[in-house]
Amino acid sequence: MSVVAVIPARGGSKGVPRKNVRRVGGVPLIVRAVRAAQAATRVDLVVVSTDDPEIAEAAAAAGARIVARPVELAGDTASSESAVLHALDALERDGIRPGTVVFLQATSPFIPSDGIDRAVDAVQSGGYDSAFSAYATYGFLWERAPDGAAHGVNHDPAHRPRRQDRTPHHLETGAFYAFGAAGFRAARHRFFGRTAIIEVPEASAIEIDDTEQLAVAAAIAALLDAPEAIDVDAVVTDFDGVHTDDTAWVDAHGGEHVRVSRSDGMGVALLRRAGIPVLILSTETHPVVRARGEKLRVPVLHGVADKAAALAAWAAENEIAPARIAYLGNDVNDLAVMALVGWPVAVADAHPEVRAAARLVLHRTGGQGAVRELAERLLRA
Repeated sequence: MSVVAVIPARGGSKGVPRKNVRRVGGVPLIVRAVRAAQAATRVDLVVVSTDDPEIAEAAAAAGARIVARPVELAGDTASSESAVLHALDALERDGIRPGTVVFLQATSPFIPSDGIDRAVDAVQSGGYDSAFSAYATYGFLWERAPDGAAHGVNHDPAHRPRRQDRTPHHLETGAFYAFGAAGFRAARHRFFGRTAIIEVPEASAIEIDDTEQLAVAAAIAALLDAPEAIDVDAVVTDFDGVHTDDTAWVDAHGGEHVRVSRSDGMGVALLRRAGIPVLILSTETHPVVRARGEKLRVPVLHGVADKAAALAAWAAENEIAPARIAYLGNDVNDLAVMALVGWPVAVADAHPEVRAAARLVLHRTGGQGAVRELAERLLRA
């Protein structure tokens, strides 16, 4: 292997518990890192070093090779370099000796794959020994002295030139580092020799160390993530707020009536014709849910208290991996199911927490063609 990407990901994060499997844009952070490395054309093998079974399972399902990280290298004081060195030793025992190593951090959810390729090029043919991601900043930096007084770090406070007259500094993002394997073994540190700055967009530079940063990343994921082809084996949908606009007419006798979209009905029909199983999963017990399922000729599970357990049982019975299911929801009682599947999807008017948990937020609202939109997106893939 010429280029191996190594992603250290321990399970014992304290600032954000279970951080490496927390989701941004509906995808666990560890999986996002694996996919970023896989999308880099210069990377030959992606390796995840972890002490955690859940992280290992998610990374392996995404296509990464797993190296079991020893407990002594997974504590709060263990360095990332020690994990990378251990992973290289494990690979060498299996006959894999990379010339170049890319070290990625899963805590950066928006790792630019083209930046990884540029870093590898810098090390392999650009005359550099190591490289790292950073973005250009023209900000005026200050430091506070022991007496509390502020002092300029990268500027003279008495002389503040215009932006266009200043040379930018570069702030390390922590997303990725590249280096020659032999030099890294000798230096035992990610920065050695002649080091290159690989400039990346500032928008990609968020690094998750606390819950606030995780919330920000989730909020901007829909803006930064490139559109993906939806590749699944089944579609499961909620009913109220998805097939309907989440309202109901109530007559004088207490009977409830809802409005559905014929466009959504056609979307379900298109999925069925393509051989893609569809299930309606609802907590409601109203007979209209069953009637709509019969009209669409799809199975219905309604009156379900634990939707995640019900979906897991249905998936097992039909031999469909949850990672290969798209689930379309709209409200907070859908969150547990969305965390279970590979493609959590939200209607446009979904609850903010649901939109934040979704891998895809549709343009259409519930009862207004959202199911049809998802069907068409899926079938285009």
